[in-house]
Amino acid sequence: MDYELNLTYITLDGYVELDKYRFVYFVIMFTAYILIICSNSTIVCLIVIHKNLHEPMYIFIAALLMNSVLFSTAIYPKFMIDVLSEKQIISYSACLFQGFFIYNLGGSEFLLLAAMSYDRYVSICKPLQYPTIMTKTNVSIFLFLAWFSSACHFAGLTILNAKTKLCNFSFKGISCNNVIYELHCVRSSVSTLYGAVGLIYLVILPFLFIIFTYTKILIIAYRSGREVRRKAAETCLPHLLVLISFSCLSMYDVIIVRIESSFPKTARLIMTLQAALYHPLFNPLIYGLKMKEISKHLKRLFCPARII
Repeated sequence: MDYELNLTYITLDGYVELDKYRFVYFVIMFTAYILIICSNSTIVCLIVIHKNLHEPMYIFIAALLMNSVLFSTAIYPKFMIDVLSEKQIISYSACLFQGFFIYNLGGSEFLLLAAMSYDRYVSICKPLQYPTIMTKTNVSIFLFLAWFSSACHFAGLTILNAKTKLCNFSFKGISCNNVIYELHCVRSSVSTLYGAVGLIYLVILPFLFIIFTYTKILIIAYRSGREVRRKAAETCLPHLLVLISFSCLSMYDVIIVRIESSFPKTARLIMTLQAALYHPLFNPLIYGLKMKEISKHLKRLFCPARII
């Protein structure tokens, strides 16, 4: 089985007029990748360096930004190699590995956003208990569970997909996302059930928990004074914007496999590139501009002469 898997290559037939726009694709992808790495890494370094940012909220932000760096590294180098190559191919084993990274990081993102919403809930609704609840040990447990549970689930799903027979060796995509199921001769019922379970506990339940916690925060903030409302708006709005952004892109990824070939090739390419570009750049932009302490350190870093 391993020998067969290693010799199986998949054609990535998702690019539009690649021969004509080959170097345009490359310049866009290279520029985007550098911007993503630099912007996310800069904020992560600021959080690591400055002690006043060693708080649970900023630690979770750093974890999200590291997810963006790893996600981009899992897809952009392959993108750039493909646009400069005569043939856009990938071995099935490498495709499964790339898919594992993409969905593992996606699943952990929802869990991290849920942990952040709980952190904000405790901070605003139970401020006196915050130091005893959000300890370093508990934050470490939240981080471990977010990454480990997602990794375990998608490792199992990857193993199931590796054992599935292929009848198609080309799909209209440029990365190994949900479209990979178009390659299978028969959609495994076990794989479908396994994926549904993951969708529930990695996406739906964290999403509902986030909505619940922010509803409670809004109720408390509405009943409290101006200072509590200001704090809630300042710290919760960036998280909600990131949640909405990521949820919309995740919905596209779930839907695309259902509509199969009826979705135009050009539209698929645009949406895939948007998912690969928009969210990894959106996170540092939102947190860098909207989080007061991070914004302050960014201004000191890039405009030292203006800081008194």
